Amino acid sequence: MLPERRDALLGFLALADRLKHTLRAAYTGERRENSAEHAWHVALIAVTLADEVAPKPDMAEVLAMIAIHDVVEIEAGDTFAFDDAGLLTQMERERAAADRIFGILPTDVGHRLRASWEAFEAQETPEARFAMGCDRLQGFLQQIECGAPAWLKVGLTKARSLVRMQPAIDLGAPFAPMIEALYERAMAEGLLRIS
Repeated sequence: MLPERRDALLGFLALADRLKHTLRAAYTGERRENSAEHAWHVALIAVTLADEVAPKPDMAEVLAMIAIHDVVEIEAGDTFAFDDAGLLTQMERERAAADRIFGILPTDVGHRLRASWEAFEAQETPEARFAMGCDRLQGFLQQIECGAPAWLKVGLTKARSLVRMQPAIDLGAPFAPMIEALYERAMAEGLLRIS
């Protein structure tokens, strides 16, 4: 391995470690969850649910998307799903971050990781849709488990949350029944407003 390649790979891996310090709106216990914890939990959900989907997705591709899809948040920050102002600039901020972050890698690796990130964003393959379902399920579950302080702060309604969750619900099993059970719990616990 050439020293330049070695240094570029090490530089990227050191930069990626900063994902542990990118805070999300959800809490875990009494502190905010970070994006690295989120990615680990999404990966665990994917591994757990892989046999519940037919046909079974290519798990190497799924796990690559999950590992890389939030790396851009190191520079772009995490955008809360119900932050209307943040959502307006999210894609622009994340694309600029992707240019910088994947650009520090050797060209072949940078193109491969960027392609994985773009595939997740495009949602055109069964693997991307499965990864998205796992991502949405994790965020929804995490909010409910922590008492949904971010939802309560914005007065989130079930109807508004369904806009975000519907693509995962539309995937069918296993996501639809799990999300429906979580909605029942959220409503019973008063974590979402009816209207």
